[in-house]
Amino acid sequence: MHFYTPRKLAAGLGSGHGATAAHWFMSVSGIGLAILTPLFVIAVGGAIGLDRAGVVAHFGRPFAAVVTGLFVVVGMIHWIRGTFVMIDDYVQGGPRAWAQILTQLFGWAVVALTLFALARVLLAPDVAVVVPAAAPVVIVN
Repeated sequence: MHFYTPRKLAAGLGSGHGATAAHWFMSVSGIGLAILTPLFVIAVGGAIGLDRAGVVAHFGRPFAAVVTGLFVVVGMIHWIRGTFVMIDDYVQGGPRAWAQILTQLFGWAVVALTLFALARVLLAPDVAVVVPAAAPVVIVN
């Protein structure tokens, strides 16, 4: 007895469709995160207690910057895919689409902001952050 339609045979998809590929992606990214998490803790732990110039110098080193970037990118893609599955399982109707859209927007915004911050530190380490000075306070007696 043949359970596969010609379309499924041509596409290479069984009864699980893309679920097997999604499961493998989550498993591999989970293993990657298990390796990256201690490296991330080491990379970020070295910056604890430093002043701003020290933190900029610390993340200006390739190890800290690369590990932080990889951790955030892999972690957020893993988070996006995982929350997408949870939303599919537990949210019905119109809120499902909005929840999936917001999940995607939040996840990619975190990735973009992190990579922007790392690029700014790596590419322009001597540029200081310009904070506008407050208006002078005049006390009249």
